[in-house]
Order: sequence, then C-alpha cells, then structure tokens
Amino acid sequence: MRKESLVLAIDCGTQSVRAMVFDKLGTLLAKQQIALHAYTSPQPGWAEQHPDYFWQQLSTACEQLWQKHPDYQSQISGLALTCQRGSVVFLDKQGMPLRSAILWLDQRRATQLLPLPTYLKCGLGLLGLSSTLTYLQSKAQANWVRQHQPEIWSKTTYVVYLSGYLLYKLTGEWVDSTGAMVGYLPFDYKRLQWAKKGSWRWSLAGVSTQQLSKLYDPGALLGHLSSQAAEVIGLKAGLPVFAAASDKACEVLGAGAFSSEIACLSYGTTATINTTQHQYVEPIRFIPPYPAAIPKAYNTEIMVYRGFWMVSWFKREFGKEEQLRAKELGVPAEKLFDELLAKSPPGAMGLTLQPYWSPALKQPFGKGAIIGFGDVHTRAHLYRAIVEGLAYALRAGKEQIEARSGITIKSIRVSGGGAQSDAVLQLTADIFNLPVKRPHTIETSGLGAAINAYVGLGVYSSYAEAIAAMTRCDKTFLPHTENVKLYNALYGKVYKKMFGRLRPLYKNIQQITGYPSY
Repeated sequence: MRKESLVLAIDCGTQSVRAMVFDKLGTLLAKQQIALHAYTSPQPGWAEQHPDYFWQQLSTACEQLWQKHPDYQSQISGLALTCQRGSVVFLDKQGMPLRSAILWLDQRRATQLLPLPTYLKCGLGLLGLSSTLTYLQSKAQANWVRQHQPEIWSKTTYVVYLSGYLLYKLTGEWVDSTGAMVGYLPFDYKRLQWAKKGSWRWSLAGVSTQQLSKLYDPGALLGHLSSQAAEVIGLKAGLPVFAAASDKACEVLGAGAFSSEIACLSYGTTATINTTQHQYVEPIRFIPPYPAAIPKAYNTEIMVYRGFWMVSWFKREFGKEEQLRAKELGVPAEKLFDELLAKSPPGAMGLTLQPYWSPALKQPFGKGAIIGFGDVHTRAHLYRAIVEGLAYALRAGKEQIEARSGITIKSIRVSGGGAQSDAVLQLTADIFNLPVKRPHTIETSGLGAAINAYVGLGVYSSYAEAIAAMTRCDKTFLPHTENVKLYNALYGKVYKKMFGRLRPLYKNIQQITGYPSY
C-alpha cells in the first residue's frame, strides 16, 4: 500500500449522508455532507423513503467531495459503508425496489402473524414474555408487507437492510456486515450469524434464507467496486469494499471505546449508551446485545428512542428566537442553545424531565413527563431539563449495564451532535460523576468505518493497534463536586421514582385516549 493511500468512509444516517476521507492516523481530511429528507409518512406513525433516494444522495455527496478535493480522489485505496439500522428494503429478482423502504422509525404493526412453535409460546408464557414475542413478531416489516401488500410480497426475492441494498449498489453482490444486523430479521445475536435452520427466529421474522444477504465480519472484504458504481461515485472500478457496521456500532469504535470499562454515549437522533464486551452479556434480560464493529464482540446498548431528537422538538416548538438569530449569523440554531443552559442553574430549579417521548419495548405505556413547574421557570429551564433528563436516562442505562456485566464503567466518551457542546458535556460529567472525553472528531461513525477499512487493507494487524493509532480525545470534562451532589439527589430521589409512580397514569391515558395504540 502506498504511503499516501487513503480510505473513503460513507455514513448514511437518518438526517444526512456524509462522504469522508480519512488517513491512517484517523485524521478527517475532507467531508461532504448532504442533508436528507429523512422520511415521508403516508399514514400516521409510518416512516418510509425510497431506497434509491439514499443512493442518489450518496452519489451526490461523493461527486461534490471530489469537486472540492480532487487531489484525494486518486489516493483512495478502499472504502467502507456505515448506515442507519433496521431500515428494510424489499426487492425483486432483478434487485429493483418494489416499494419504499420501511425505516427504523416506523411504528406500524402487523396483526395477522405466522404461527409460532407451541414449545416457544408455552416457554415464554411461563417467563411472562408472550407479549414481548408478539410485539417483536408484529414489528417485523416482512410480516406487515405480507399481510397488507400481498402483491408486493409475491414478487419479493430479497429482503435486506438499507446497508445491504447500498452495498449491492456498490459491489453488485448481496452482502452485508454482521455488525449491521440490528432489527427484525432472523439474526442470532449470540452466534453473530443468521439463525440456524429450524430456529423460531425464522417464523418470527417471516422471511427465508434465500431472501437474505451473505454476512461477513467487520473488516472483511465484501467485494469490489463495480464499474457502474465507480462511474457514479467517481472512483476506480475494482477498489476493495470492506465490511463496517451500523452507525451506532461504528460510533463506539470511532470513539475508542474498546475496553468494557469505557462507555460511549451517543447524543444523536437516538441517544444510546454502549460498552464493548467480548462476552455475550444481555444489557436487559432477554434483550440481546448488538453486534459490535469489531469481529466476535458485542455492544451492550441501552437506548433512549427519541434522544437528541428532543432538541429538534424543542427548537421547533420553543426555539423561534434562536432560529431567527441563527439564520442571521449563519450557524445552526442548536449552537445558540448553550446560552439557554447558562441561564438555568444545574438541576433547572427542580424541573425534572422523563424523556420517554416514544414508547419502548420495556416501557410500553411510557410517556414523556415534566414535573416540578413553578412560576420561576422559563424556556431556559425547560431546555436544561431536556438535556438533564436524557443524561439521567443514560445514567440509568449505565447502572443497568454494570449490574448485568459485573464491570464498573470508569470513563465516558461522547459522540453525536450533542457532543459539540461543552456545556452538555460538563453537565454529563456532573450527572455521571465520571470524566467525560470528547473524541478528536465529531465524525466517530465515519472514523469507525475507516478503522474497519484500514484493518481490512492490512495497514493494522489488529483492532487494538488501529484504535491506538486512529482514535484520541481532544478535551476532558471533570465532574464538579457541588453539581454532583445536587444531581445525585435529584436522580435518586426524583428521577428514578418517576416512572414507577406515573406508570398507572400513563396506562389510564392510553386507555382513555387510545394514544399510543398497541
């Protein structure tokens, strides 16, 4: 490999697609970002987008990248793709999409479900998990298409995640990474491969072996850039394409969270806390860890479904002033929200928020709640309560992971859009009472994919070596003692008691109003 060789990392997220050039020291040399119209909602709760829209925007990002940085174009020696998780594409035998992709945000549910083995229903019934099984089966996108669009299902030859579709467009092969398998296809999370023949997972997901992509471990060679794709994205045909992982898994890798004692927080559209484990540990009983961006490893993820989307919600509903000022200054409105944090003291004068803006599997009746209002409270207090509520929820996730794994988390790395705010990271250090470190680049997901590519190219002989060379932190935030004392009291005496005490009311709200429907 030539000394000046570089890799292209493509990150197709929910809000944007980014084409990035990295060198072997993890330096982001160039980036082109294209904002996405994330989804359309033909009906309430639906989230769809045509698969080719993502391919077109990916191509545009690459085209604009080379226009701005033509010197790097000839130096690319390999590429890797990281992608949003759980978005499913249905294709015919020619590989043409039969309908819009059903995205991970989608809330629709199938009602006519395939019969499951009697032993499974009885066994899970004894464990009190029958409703969980029904939920998972009803969420499988293939079951909904089979029920409501049988004419499309009859033509469906391939059922793949969006990552698998984009890799097909790049290589012409039906391939994907084990690190991208998060969703409702029949993946065995413990063995990190498709479920064995005859497994109950096939009945749950409603698909067959022939419909799925061939899986490879992160860092493995998936194929080579086809001549058609090379022309579209502006690179040489035949370049190696390496397996990366899902965007969250690549974030963990790019943040350098290789040890089980380091947690990676993602303040993204979905907020998560992850550790990398080399043993199978369920972060929540009967909920599997997800595949890591490292072969044969797991991410013990706990998520807050809407996460930093709540900041977008706040901007839309309460942030008109910041939006107008941001337009005048030519900066994102979110950059001005730190001023709101400065106007409210830690603890938001008692205003406490529970960030269950969307129900989750383990909180099916969960709803958002804000308590403690008084006449002193302003927009600034509300914004601080939102960010603190997210941090509280992730701290609860940390404690859950520690209890399940038996390993104490000693340090935090933070990625995602929220990591750009010093005030948010200081608040996080205070709530967790741990040092919080910001990686040297906000593009940790892209960096994770680049690490996969460099290991695949053989530049590094191991992931430990690649992480040591390519990841680092540019700033550390240490907890402030007085704030830690305040947050510990609010977390233990208020936040942790909210869900249990409000749950009966949430259930009554659902029964009275029908929202959300289950």
